[in-house]
Amino acid sequence: MTTALPTPLPTALAGPADQGLADLVALSLDALAAGRAARGGPVPAGGPRQVAADVDAALAGGVLPPLGIGDRAALSGLVAAVAAGAADPADPACAAHLHCPPLPVAVAADLAASALNQSLDSWDQAPAATVLEERVVAALGELAGLPGGGGVMTTGGTGSTYTALLLARDAAPGPVRLYAGAAAHFSVERAAHLLGLPAVVPVPVGDGHAMDPTALAALLHGAPAGERPVVVATAGTTDLGSIDPLPAVAELVRAHGGWLHVDAAYGGGLLFSDRRRYLLTGLDQADSVSLDLHKFGWQPAAAGVLLTREVAAFAPLDRRAAYLNPADDEAAGYTSLLGRSLRTTRRADVLKIAVTLRALGRAGLGAMVDACCDLAAYAAARVLQEPRLELAATPVLSTVVFRHRGGDALNAAVRRRLLREGRAVVGRTELDGRVHLKLTLLNPAATPADVDALIDLVLAAGSAEEAA
Repeated sequence: MTTALPTPLPTALAGPADQGLADLVALSLDALAAGRAARGGPVPAGGPRQVAADVDAALAGGVLPPLGIGDRAALSGLVAAVAAGAADPADPACAAHLHCPPLPVAVAADLAASALNQSLDSWDQAPAATVLEERVVAALGELAGLPGGGGVMTTGGTGSTYTALLLARDAAPGPVRLYAGAAAHFSVERAAHLLGLPAVVPVPVGDGHAMDPTALAALLHGAPAGERPVVVATAGTTDLGSIDPLPAVAELVRAHGGWLHVDAAYGGGLLFSDRRRYLLTGLDQADSVSLDLHKFGWQPAAAGVLLTREVAAFAPLDRRAAYLNPADDEAAGYTSLLGRSLRTTRRADVLKIAVTLRALGRAGLGAMVDACCDLAAYAAARVLQEPRLELAATPVLSTVVFRHRGGDALNAAVRRRLLREGRAVVGRTELDGRVHLKLTLLNPAATPADVDALIDLVLAAGSAEEAA
């Protein structure tokens, strides 16, 4: 009888992840550069079919071959292919979404977090990272005007809003009803569905597409007795960057014994800016606040944060698992963060955030926020100078919504032409039933000349479509 010899383990598993990492990181950086050079612009040319064909070519032999092709070949081949087929947020002509170019120092810290592979569901899986998250949450809570509260790192605004509304639902003595501005993020409706709550009551918006507090007052006054209102205000809508009138909304919510959640996933970065933080007046009256530092924070995704006024707000998530957070360990000081998150295994995203906050400080981040918002103001002024374009609204943050005067089909075709040719990534949205184009300017290194070039591309594409 013969015994099969065991398959040898990959040599990469012979020690810590950082052993031998330098060579592979250098190879990965070379592949990134090669892919970027092959792309030659903000997005790959050729459209969806060409991109799919290029990915399939890089996967020749299969995603899971019987025998591996080796670290170097797999890494260099796929990194180069994905880089060549990437939408590059560091390119000034890539300006469609709330998709930022990450800071190199944050990327480096994120690599360290991956190599260490900590999990923040128990102290013994992430001793220092557990402490670091508590310290960073406390600092951000103080910045937001919620000192002494609670908080947790999340996957982003959607995850933060879902968690906040769960906490609000479970803190209520009776049934709750959700209210949100008509321009609120779609994740509010999704959270209501997942949490088994009634449909969200849309609050009409007024000037600037911000929530109308008079309309909210009427809705709250007419609500059924016994219902607790949970109001989601937005500080930075996805399209226009609108900020709801937070002081007035907070006053109404308090008067009706409700819970106020502020979705500041986009606009929360104004907290870093001395020039613009006044736009968030009233944020300190919220019961919960969501921030996304993979927007105005220049972090690799994901870097969401949920803050609460009270640490006790997280009580609905508290669980005791003997293998993670036994009571006697907790009593002895081995504190876990299991009860702060809907997730169990949770990587140390806090490391890149902490490194960035210390590296740049509030002034450095504030200057980057201001640069993006100033650039949006320049872009809006440029649009107003073009007779073939019309501006939807004066920018509040760093988004500029506008359109060709040629109609919906033309605007949609312009965006697709720019994508197909690999020249620019311009956003698309609808306002008042009409298709608009959108620039989301999150690159603080971009210049007015870059904006001019981007708008020139939009105009040229419009002319080409009209001539076709």
